[in-house]
Amino acid sequence: MTLVEKYAFVINYFVTHNTPTSTELNYDNDFQLLIAVILSAQCTDKRVNSVTKHLFKAFPSIESLAKSQFKSVYPYIKSISYPNNKTKYLIASACMLQEEYESKVPHNIQSLQKLPGVGRKTAHVILSTLYQEAVIAVDTHVFRVSKRLGLVYDYAKTPLAVEKILVKHTPKLYLSKMHHWLIHHGRYTCKARRPLCIQCPFTLNCNYYNLGLS
Repeated sequence: MTLVEKYAFVINYFVTHNTPTSTELNYDNDFQLLIAVILSAQCTDKRVNSVTKHLFKAFPSIESLAKSQFKSVYPYIKSISYPNNKTKYLIASACMLQEEYESKVPHNIQSLQKLPGVGRKTAHVILSTLYQEAVIAVDTHVFRVSKRLGLVYDYAKTPLAVEKILVKHTPKLYLSKMHHWLIHHGRYTCKARRPLCIQCPFTLNCNYYNLGLS
């Protein structure tokens, strides 16, 4: 199977089986999504959702978070990974949004990446989730699954290298969805430690499975 055929097969499966195309993070507006994604770095969505349920009630707006202090925010997110840094990121990002972006989450990657705690991956999650822009965020799930399925070449050793290959071979129509598809597959089937290959629809053409690595 050629690389083009492999992409077509994988995408067709995700489409025909109605694989989720949205984040599992809970949010009601763009500001809440931004906060949730910043908190989700090296942390599970389940844990983030348990925290933001209370955090969003205490700080329902950009303005309320911007005028807060470290000691008032930290207790809400202390169970999250790297709570000290993330507390600082949340407050600083809220301040920047208020002062430089009229209390609105910007729509472009350059402005998003200026926000404390927001890197390329986080910015792409925001853009693909909120605005369905043709970008893909490469997190650990996307990196692992795309490599195992042979959607990217072995020499792609960095998230950016993987991103470029996925963007090149994924039709623009599906780019904003591909991130969620691969995350869902990585989270529930192609797990890091114990992949459920017996349940996977891609074993026939999976590099990982056919090389006997599973």
